[in-house]
Amino acid sequence: MSDRSLRGMRLGAQSMETESGVEPAPRQRVEYRCEDGEQVFVTFSSEAEIPPVWVSKTGKEALLVDGERPMDANEKAVRTHWDMLLERRSLPELEQILEDRLNILRERRGERRSA
Repeated sequence: MSDRSLRGMRLGAQSMETESGVEPAPRQRVEYRCEDGEQVFVTFSSEAEIPPVWVSKTGKEALLVDGERPMDANEKAVRTHWDMLLERRSLPELEQILEDRLNILRERRGERRSA
């Protein structure tokens, strides 16, 4: 009985095919460089579209060597709180509001001093 036992392999652990005759897809090695001079090499398929910016393992942004600097056309200009305030109020209105609030604060302080 033990002579006829079947011996199996673990499922999915090993392939029964050999790698002979298998040709890998064509690739290209692309170089990126950070502002501090750190070099980053990335391997892409020869058919892939190469991004102009790559984030290195250290978290720094690296630009493509001999490539164009990317344009951020879709990036909005940063609006500050002051910019948004000026969209809603004019300078004379803001000056009047400031004066009113200062008067209120001065009255409160005056009441506290006398009490």
